[in-house]
Amino acid sequence: MHALFERDAIVRECIDPRALEDAVRTDECGGIVTFLGVVRERAQDDRPVTGLSYEAHESMALDVFAAIGEELRARFPKIQLRIVHRVGELRIGEIAVAVCAAAPHRGEAFDACEYAIEQLKARAPIWKKEHYTDGAGEWIEN
Repeated sequence: MHALFERDAIVRECIDPRALEDAVRTDECGGIVTFLGVVRERAQDDRPVTGLSYEAHESMALDVFAAIGEELRARFPKIQLRIVHRVGELRIGEIAVAVCAAAPHRGEAFDACEYAIEQLKARAPIWKKEHYTDGAGEWIEN
């Protein structure tokens, strides 16, 4: 197991999705689902971007990640879950967030992964700034 992913994390370095999957893998789990949020070349409003910046209230965000995990374990007792979010300056193509869920069955893994990313976006104190090709920048609401 990758030591970094023994628990949920806020990181400044690139996220390795294979290490994240290894962290949740157990012999009991037959399904592993990974969601990767990647910096794309265009903003939601179709403006071209050069990259993104993320900031977080780290201790509060980690508390939210833990609460999401507890909620999922109440629903799926055997779920293994990791949430990792990157902060700092990211370029197009880099992974900003990764959620990995492992469960005995694929349906539980898919449901857990989807719930985790939706709840993270709604509840975690993490902020994104888009940097546009014209030199402007804008903080975006989740």
